[in-house]
Amino acid sequence: MSIHDMTNETGPVQNIDLQTDQAVIKLLNDIDLYRSPDVRVVLLELTTQKVPVIGVDLTGVPYMDSSGLATLVEALQRVKKYNGKLVLFGLQHRVRSIFEIARLTDLFTIQQAFDHE
Repeated sequence: MSIHDMTNETGPVQNIDLQTDQAVIKLLNDIDLYRSPDVRVVLLELTTQKVPVIGVDLTGVPYMDSSGLATLVEALQRVKKYNGKLVLFGLQHRVRSIFEIARLTDLFTIQQAFDHE
């Protein structure tokens, strides 16, 4: 299965822009217990391929629960093992506050827009 086959118009992974040195994943809708497994599959594949920079576009995500957070923490741990970089960007206020409450803002690279330089 190709990484592009993992996108789904009704699922949380709307688009994957995979290039040589980076990938940008555009997520959509709530990332919760039911949708986070789809996100996890994509992030596991990208980290298995050791993509140097992975950007996660959260502009279309109004809510994320603890399973979504856990999925991103797992991806961050995998990326750090090969000295890659995981960048979260476009967090809506509600999602950003969840990261702040969980004290994850210091752990993740969080930006307004994707800029991996």
